[in-house]
Amino acid sequence: MKIALLGYGKMGKTIEKLALEKGHAIVFKSTSESSEGNFNDAEVAIEFSSPEAAVSNISKALDAGIPVVSGTTGWLEKYGEMVKLCEKRNGSFITASNFSVGVNLFFSINEYAAKLMAPWKDYNVSVEEIHHLQKKDAPSGTAITIAEGILKHSDKKDWKLNTSEENSLNITAKREEDVKGTHIVSFDSSIDTISLKHEAHSREGFALGAILAAEYLKDKKGIFTMKDVLGIED
Repeated sequence: MKIALLGYGKMGKTIEKLALEKGHAIVFKSTSESSEGNFNDAEVAIEFSSPEAAVSNISKALDAGIPVVSGTTGWLEKYGEMVKLCEKRNGSFITASNFSVGVNLFFSINEYAAKLMAPWKDYNVSVEEIHHLQKKDAPSGTAITIAEGILKHSDKKDWKLNTSEENSLNITAKREEDVKGTHIVSFDSSIDTISLKHEAHSREGFALGAILAAEYLKDKKGIFTMKDVLGIED
């Protein structure tokens, strides 16, 4: 599979390393300042850039008829526009707040737990996320996805960052040195606490999931999710 890397930071370099180990070829790579290779040779694009560059990168791929996998977070207010463009171009597109296989299993476990806990009103649910100091957006896209899964089965109206409002789901975001990504869901009562935790040990889990998504997306048309890639049923 011939891959274009739109964004060549730490994640892009990890994807490159693992993709080459799996026998794929990197035919194009770009940063905000430079590019290398021939974009039109790509069979699929993997996009990990910045919130400011994501829409432009995704549009570039869709306009060129190249399937695109996007792992950038912090731009989803424009998601509807990208869906319309994908449909207009008869293209293929996957975006996810997190491509790690473990995290996507965690999403489903979290939704099931939220459904199971819904009748037990003595438990208050909250989400905590911890990331490295360089992460720009807060809360993380992963934490938002977790919160949205909980809200499907909750009386709470919405999620908010660092809130004590009773009707809102509190997300706490912390930034610490060299943390790859930790997410904790807690159900607290006066009697006990039930916690679910996912802790990433390296970027390789995110990179491998993005490559799996690219392998899935190649030669397909439409808009897909990681549930499609992993065969997870709702």
